[in-house]
Amino acid sequence: MVPVSSMITMALCAVIGFAVPVAIAWWMAKKYKNSLYTILVGAGVFIVFALLLEPILHQVVLKGPHGPAIMGNTLYYALYGGLAAGLFEETGRFLGMKYLLKKKSPKAKTAVAYGIGHGGIEMLLIFGVTMISNLVLSVMINNGQADTLLATAPEMAKEQVQAQFTQLQTNGTGKYLFGIWERFSALVLQIGLSLMVWTAVRKGGKWLWLFPAAILLHFAVDACCVLLMKSVSMAIVETFVFAFAIAVGAIGFMLAKKLDAE
Repeated sequence: MVPVSSMITMALCAVIGFAVPVAIAWWMAKKYKNSLYTILVGAGVFIVFALLLEPILHQVVLKGPHGPAIMGNTLYYALYGGLAAGLFEETGRFLGMKYLLKKKSPKAKTAVAYGIGHGGIEMLLIFGVTMISNLVLSVMINNGQADTLLATAPEMAKEQVQAQFTQLQTNGTGKYLFGIWERFSALVLQIGLSLMVWTAVRKGGKWLWLFPAAILLHFAVDACCVLLMKSVSMAIVETFVFAFAIAVGAIGFMLAKKLDAE
């Protein structure tokens, strides 16, 4: 049985996962009348590069001859996963800003709107939708339908489905609450990275180094999370992510002041 407290927390997380990005996007679009397009570009770039193109690479690499070695070694997996995420998301961010936002205001508000779209759709799809899925599965488990679900699952996926059932039954409310904290940290991180890449796009020249710097920072936080999860508590992992996001956000804030001053 999945604890009722866990199911209530999942429902709360689902509401937050949908309501927060929508509310922030609505506020941004209302405050800056022409920012809705920019928000949608950020959301679209995330979907294309992170959810459509990046998984193709994973299929090729992780299903290929070197896949078992990568999957079986935490360090290799952390390095590969972090690098893939950094390259795809930041390249998508750079291209989206350069070619789809070239007529937009060069000020920081454009980068912030983009970051809200990029991080907001990530929160909605990765967190909100996942919580709804978990809640539906939990209801089915508590209604005695777990065996039916397991029987209808493909043979290769049965072990994975059983592991998911076990997680839902054993995860406490704390793990889901940590997920809320993580999503807010990720949103701050996405806005900070957006300001870095936007500065590289609009100022060019000596500022272009901010684009590879954004890739490196994205790679670092993802890789470190994978490594830390194997050795420390969730609280320490989320504290690290939060501190990292604040640092990147601070860099973005300084760049925003420079962009707006000019």
